[in-house]
Formats: sequence, structure tokens, C-alpha cells
Amino acid sequence: MYVQKFEDLNKSDIAIAGGKGANLGELTQAGIPVPPGFVVTAETYQKFMEDTGINDKVLDILDKIDINDTKALQAAAEEIKSIIIETPIPDDMIMFIKEAYNQLCQRVGEDDTDVAIRSSATAEDLPEASFAGQQDTFLHVSGDEEVIEYVRKCWASLFEARAIFYREENDFEHSKVLIAVVVQKMAIADKAGVMFTVNPSTGEEIALIEGSWGLGEAVVSGDVTPDNYQVDKKNNEVINVTISDKKVMYTNDESGTSIKVDVPEDKRNERVLSDEELIELTEMGKRVQAHYGEPMDTEWAFERDNLFLLQARPITTLDGSKPAEDGDSVDGEVLVRGLGASPGIATGLVKIVLDIDELDKIEEGDVMVTTMTTPDMVPAMRRASGIVTDEGGVTCHASIISRELGIPCVVGTGDATKALEENTGVTLDGKKGLVFEGITEVKEEAPQVQAIAAEAPILTVTEVKANVSMPEAAGRAAETGADGVGLLRTEHLMLTAGVHPGKFIADGKEDELIDTIAENVQIVADAFYPKPVWYRTLDAPTDEFITLEGGENEPREHNPMLGWRGIRRELDQPEILKCEFKAIKKLHEKGYTNIGIMIPLSQSPAELVKAKELCAEVGFIPHKDVDFGMMVEIPAAAIIIDEYLKVGVDFVSLGTNDLTQYTLAVDRNNEFVAKHYTEEHPAVMKLIERTIRKCAEAGVTCSICGQAGSVPHIVEKLVKFGITSVSSNADAIAEVRKTVARAEQKIILEAARKRLE
Repeated sequence: MYVQKFEDLNKSDIAIAGGKGANLGELTQAGIPVPPGFVVTAETYQKFMEDTGINDKVLDILDKIDINDTKALQAAAEEIKSIIIETPIPDDMIMFIKEAYNQLCQRVGEDDTDVAIRSSATAEDLPEASFAGQQDTFLHVSGDEEVIEYVRKCWASLFEARAIFYREENDFEHSKVLIAVVVQKMAIADKAGVMFTVNPSTGEEIALIEGSWGLGEAVVSGDVTPDNYQVDKKNNEVINVTISDKKVMYTNDESGTSIKVDVPEDKRNERVLSDEELIELTEMGKRVQAHYGEPMDTEWAFERDNLFLLQARPITTLDGSKPAEDGDSVDGEVLVRGLGASPGIATGLVKIVLDIDELDKIEEGDVMVTTMTTPDMVPAMRRASGIVTDEGGVTCHASIISRELGIPCVVGTGDATKALEENTGVTLDGKKGLVFEGITEVKEEAPQVQAIAAEAPILTVTEVKANVSMPEAAGRAAETGADGVGLLRTEHLMLTAGVHPGKFIADGKEDELIDTIAENVQIVADAFYPKPVWYRTLDAPTDEFITLEGGENEPREHNPMLGWRGIRRELDQPEILKCEFKAIKKLHEKGYTNIGIMIPLSQSPAELVKAKELCAEVGFIPHKDVDFGMMVEIPAAAIIIDEYLKVGVDFVSLGTNDLTQYTLAVDRNNEFVAKHYTEEHPAVMKLIERTIRKCAEAGVTCSICGQAGSVPHIVEKLVKFGITSVSSNADAIAEVRKTVARAEQKIILEAARKRLE
């Protein structure tokens, strides 16, 4: 038969309707909302090629090409496509296709209804292969004459250079790969995108959803960096929301043709999908996965309030294995940041490709950098060691193909083509979405960190958290199994930016400062979500600030450790503190409600009160919208801790490094008195014990995040005092957890013995 309606097809009909057509038939029969349509069958294409006598011509051309010669491949592809487009279609085929289109128009009650015409190769959308984007799609086709024209163009697209290359590389015989054509009622989408029913890199049971304004073409093509959402399928909880700057969209012009336009300024950074829409999508994803019995890659669209599924296929990049790079890390200066689209670490020379004619410059082992990846780039991608793009999301075509080919890929960087220099060496981390300066040696993680996974988990009532100074260290810290972050230092985020926070504000770049903080903190919150992350507001001494751009006006203090730092400085410069509060508020609004705020170096409850007032001024209410805590680093705070508790605090963290130096009058950075510095001094331990016990009486969480939290025999004492959590350096977490467990068991044993006496 020349044509088949969706209702008459199912997933076993790939030989008839291709992967796309067969799956649309399957979804239709399963009751999933799919815009109606029909398929011009693969048999029709085959009969056209044979009856017109052009099949042998095409195969002769294919036999003579070298697929690794990009220019020769492109020339051969153009020659074959011209032959197909210029060959008339037999009259009987035209009659059946036009009749099917007219019946579709009658069904939807529209004259010359707009349709999407999509290629559907008979080997595509199979579990072992992904033909995504290799053949063409044409949108807003109207009228039976145009339908005929674009069906033929779809047939010709079976011989795009990218498709020829892919078949050769994957040993698909050209003569055995046929093409069907899907003709489907256009969904005039207000918003559209892609949904994986599991995480495509890890197989984790979350719905990973990407969406943007207008038609879905912007997302799958990589023209836009879409919003990214993650939904826990067990309870439909939205666990991550990342809002992107969506610069372009596809919509209709006056004639109904699909065109790319700029997104209106007020919608560029507006969230595309509500929680309710995400849940509706997730429920549909669960239905589809249950129906097929395997994880699926789908395309969706909302037309006003109506959700439609436009496509479904098995995810082709899941093999059940753990990514090899999980134990690796990279050190160095981060040049650009984006989304980790395909895991792995790659090194090589930067080759910037701004036009399809430049693909020949990509040699084996180069890092390909481009504005947006397209299917035409697949041959060059195959030669590259890694891929970096300005635009695109983790569900775009290039991300899918990179994962399938096992090539590390970072997408959505925003400016990689401008920030990276041609022929310079770089190292990219496709899991974290980072590109580093230089060809960096990959370092294996510390054995004690990796060994945790092999051991039986140690369960403790006292939580063991990690101290994190730099976002890049968050992944490694999270892999230790830490129960959260007890101290996230802000200072290194500022020092890495290289610009004094006051300069941002003086230059009218407050939003840039907020984004800098938010982007860096988000990396840590992502790594640990939903475990708590305690963000400590800025506490850089003046001798550190003075080195930054704009820091030339910093005061020169005789002893910066005792000087203008911590909350005392931030209350003098409230605009900086407000920017920090706005950054954390922004992350909370994205769904990162696991972040709490704590103020450093307080000596009076009045400082805590004022800080909370400033937080409320930015529309972020302490204790209601966000957990608000404090550091205890000054003896005065430990001595009057009960007064702080009366003012109201959600958690307290003991900073033993400063508490020790201030109690003993020992500058911890002074080599002449370093031998007198010890956290175990009786006066220091009494202040620690007092704080812990007062917090326990008030029912307030109390942690410790100084160096003392990494010393096993001190940790044992802290557990006896009633500490709620211990936060240590990442490399000490395994030993600290063992120490905590032993201390807890010892307390239980001693209590049991007393009852027996």
C-alpha cells in the first residue's frame, strides 16, 4: 500500500512506516494524544526508485565515494539529491498521497490544513542506532501539491552527507535502508521540547525535560539553550529547574511558514513550564515507558493547554555501565562553562567551526567548537575528541549523537566560539560541563574517596558533611557520600571571578554579581541535591580583596584577621550582602531549596537581627523562605549563644579555626606562634561544648566545620557533647564517619553497661 493511517500502524511496522511512523502509530493505538496523520510507506519510496530507474545510478555514486573526504561526500550527496528531486513521481502514487491528505483535511475540519512532513527511515529509532536529525523535516506544508513536493524532498534527504556517513560508519547497507514519510497535522505549539523518561547518561529514574518557546525545532536543532527540568518519577516532585536565556524561537509568519525569530525580551528568561505542566508531562512519560517496557526519548508540544506527543523512540545511549570518568578530576583555569551533555574527559586543540565549509579543519583528536551543532557535522564530530557549543541543551541532536559515539560534549556555553582561541589546547569535562585551559593531565581521585563505594555503607545518627571551597570540588565531595555541605565558602567564588564585588555594584553590574554567585553555588547545590548546603556569606579579609580588580581602595590593615571582615563588613556594605541574598533567592526559585544561609564572624545578636532584616528586604524571609543560621567563631558568640537562640536561628556552625585563634590570641597564619595553636586547648573545648549543649537544649541543629571536625579524637568528644553534624574536608570524610560510628556505639555501650550495674 502507498499510504497507511496512524491508526493502522504499530511499533512492529518499521519496515512499512520507518521508526518514526511506526511509533506514532503505536502511540495512537495506545491512546496517547498524538496529532493525526498518515505515512507514505517505505514500499512507495522503493517502488519510485526502481520504477523510475534511478536506484542503480544512486548506488553507483555511493560505491565511489570516500566518506572521510568531506568535500567529496558533500558533492556526491548533492548529486544524488538532485537526481531524486528532478525525477517525476508516477501518477498513481500522486493520486493516493493527495487522497490521504484530503481525508486528513476533512477529519480536522480545515481546508488545506498545515502539516509537518517528516522523514522516517526504516532503520531509525531502533534500540541499537540513532538516526536523529539525519533526514529532513518540513513544517507548515499546506495544499496537496506542496505535500507531493516535500514528500520527494524527504526521500532525497535519505542521502544527506551526514546520513550517508552514519550508515557507512555503522555498517548499514544503503540499499537496505529505505525511507517512509510521515504527514502529520501541525501542532501550533506555544511551547515545545524533548523529554527523556530516564536520565540519558546515567539511567536514573527521573524525567529529564527540556523546553522552549514556540515549535520544538529550536530545541532539537540546538538553536536555543532550553530550560532544563528534572522530575522524580516516584513522587512527581520537581527536583531541579534551570531557566536559560532563550534567545530564539520558531513560529509562523503570516503565510503560515515556520520562521526563526527573536524571543521577546520579557520572555527570554521566563520559565517555560509550570510545575503542573511538568507533572502532566512526567505522567505521560511514565505511560509511554510502561507501554513500551523501556526508557524512551520523546518530543512534546503544548498547543494552548493541550499536550501532544510528537515522537517517541527508545533511548539509544543506555548500556547500564558506570561512566569511566567518574573517578577522574581536572585541575586548571575554567575558560567556559556549559551543560554536561555527554560524559567523559577530552583534550585537544580548539578548532572553531562557524560554517559547514570549515569541517575539513577538524583532524583526529581536535576539540570542535561551534555555535550550534547540526547533523551535517557528524562526520567531523566522529574525528573530534570533544565537542563544545554556544547553544543547545542536553537533549539536542548533537548531545544525543555525542553520547552514542562516546565523545565528551559540553553544550549551551553561550560564548565558547568567542572565548576560546583557535589552535590552543583545552581540556573539557563532559559530565560537569566545563572547559579548562591547557591540555591537562587527568588525575585519579584519592583512593580513600573511591574506596567508599566498595565498602558497606556506615550509618550514623550524627551527620557527616563536607566543607567545599570551590564549585569544581563539589562533585568529588559528593561522591564521598557526605550528608550535605556544612560550609560552602563564598570567598573563592569571588576570587575566581577576579573582580571585587564592590566594583560590580559601582559599575552598575549588580545582576552580573548575582548571576556569578548563583551559577557557582548552583554547581554545588546540584551535586548534593536534595541534601542541605549551608552557604556562608562573604568573609574575605582585606588583604585578599586588595588583589582583585577594583580592590585598589581596600584599607591596609595591620592584622586583617582581626579587621574589617565577616558580617561586620557586610553590614557596612549592605548592597553586597543583598546581592548574596538575591542570588540564593534566585536558586530557591529554581527549586534549590536545599540551600541555607549563615552569617560569619558575629559578635552580637544585633548583627544577626540586622542581617535577617536585609534578607527580608529582598523578598526572602528568614525561617520561612530559607533556613537562616550563624557561625560561632568568636568567643563572645559562644559565651552568649543563648541570646542568639532567643533572637531566632535555624542552625549554628562552629568555626573552630577562628574560634581557636581568637580564644588563644594566636594568629594562625603567623609561623612564630603556630606551635601554640591547638583546638584541644581546654578553653576552646569548653566554648565548643557550651555551644553544642545550649543548641541541643533549644532543639537547634549544631555543626562544626573547622579543622577540628577532621581530627578523629576530637570528633569523638563532639559526639559525646551532642553535636548534630560534623563537616570535614572531603579526603577525611571516610575516616570521620568511622570515628563518629565508633563514638556513637561507645556511648550506647556505656549506657547499656550502666543500666546493668
